[in-house]
Amino acid sequence: MKSNLESMALEIRKKMLQMSLDSDSASHLGGGLSLVEILVALYGQVMNFDHKNPFWELRDRFILSKGHGVLAFFAILNNIGLISESDLKTFMKNGSSLIAHPILDMAHGIESSNGSLGQGLSFGAGMAKAGKMKNAKYSVYVLMGDGECNEGSVWEAAQLSSELKLNNLTVIIDANGLQSDDKVGVGSNFESLQKKFESFGWESAIVDGHDVSLLVEYLSKSRSQYLPRCIVAKTIKGKGISFMENNNIWHHARLTKVNYDLALAEINLKLYG
Repeated sequence: MKSNLESMALEIRKKMLQMSLDSDSASHLGGGLSLVEILVALYGQVMNFDHKNPFWELRDRFILSKGHGVLAFFAILNNIGLISESDLKTFMKNGSSLIAHPILDMAHGIESSNGSLGQGLSFGAGMAKAGKMKNAKYSVYVLMGDGECNEGSVWEAAQLSSELKLNNLTVIIDANGLQSDDKVGVGSNFESLQKKFESFGWESAIVDGHDVSLLVEYLSKSRSQYLPRCIVAKTIKGKGISFMENNNIWHHARLTKVNYDLALAEINLKLYG
């Protein structure tokens, strides 16, 4: 029997497919599908927030540094009541604020804009430092991609975060092994990333990124008194849809009605049996 969080992940995938189809344009499905369970663990159980008061000062903060995973992000914000169904239907339409990357919109639970990769950790570190300075007991979570970790700005922020003892900062790396045009290099595989973050003075662990209960367990662990934390989540690009899994064509592609029906049938089979 599926847990509530596992069922939630399947519903999120259904919502992503519908958004992609309705947009009538190419979208980043593969990299969005790989991070669904991470978002479900965070928003479904780990993070402290109030969907009726997105400006609450003590809310936990979430930064989607891997901005092209926005399909999953918008879908989960809809699931928790921060983005309406009517707004969701405007995805990638003229005049909509829901485009291919997140745009700062606090009322809808979006803490930062994102375009170029490698910026989110610096932004999150600033939020975490602000919390320390104000003695505000909130946590900051930054979701990044493994290919994104090729950016030098990531490691500048990682070094600073350790020096500042930002133990209220957690990075989750969606390590699906693929980037837009090829596999990630050896320097960005999950074992290398764990060792690199540890060498920069972080707590670090490798976790199955599609095991929601395990993600919740690691994200909920007691924090070090001084160290920021990195969770390298081993994932599969296109997870949950057989013809998309590890198929980099679906990094950015248009979803046809035929493929939508095939994908939806797979998810419904898992959801309803």
